[in-house]
Amino acid sequence: MSDSLERLYLAVLAARDLDPATSRTARLFQRGPSKMAKKLAEEAIEVVIDAVNGDSEAVIRESADLLYNLTVLWASAGVRPEDVWQEMTRREDMLGIAEKLPKSPMKLPKVASPRAAARRPIVALESRAARKRH
Repeated sequence: MSDSLERLYLAVLAARDLDPATSRTARLFQRGPSKMAKKLAEEAIEVVIDAVNGDSEAVIRESADLLYNLTVLWASAGVRPEDVWQEMTRREDMLGIAEKLPKSPMKLPKVASPRAAARRPIVALESRAARKRH
C-alpha cells in the first residue's frame, strides 16, 4: 500500500505545476490549502455516509478520492508519505498498530524502551453485516 501512496504522492508533485484548466491537482494547488482541506473533509464525509449505509463499493471509491485529496494536502504542507509512516511506526511501538494515540500525553503508558515493550495484538472487529447474520 505504501508504494501506491508514494506513487500517488510523486504524481501529485508532478501535476501541481500543470495547467489548472486541465489538471484538477494543479487547480487545487492554485486555490490553496483551505480549498484542499474542504475537499478532503467532503470526501471523508462521503466515506462515512457510504459506510453507514453499508455501501462497500461506494466506500472503496470514496476512499480512493479521500486518499487522493489527503495526498494533495500533504504535498501542499510539505509532508511526505514516509513522514506519516514514521509516525505510524512510532505509535505502533507505543500502543500497537490498531490504536490511536490519546490526545493527552498523561494517558500514555510508561515504557523504558518502545521497541522492548510488548505490542498489543491486532484485533479484527466483526462488520455490522456479519453481526446481523448471527
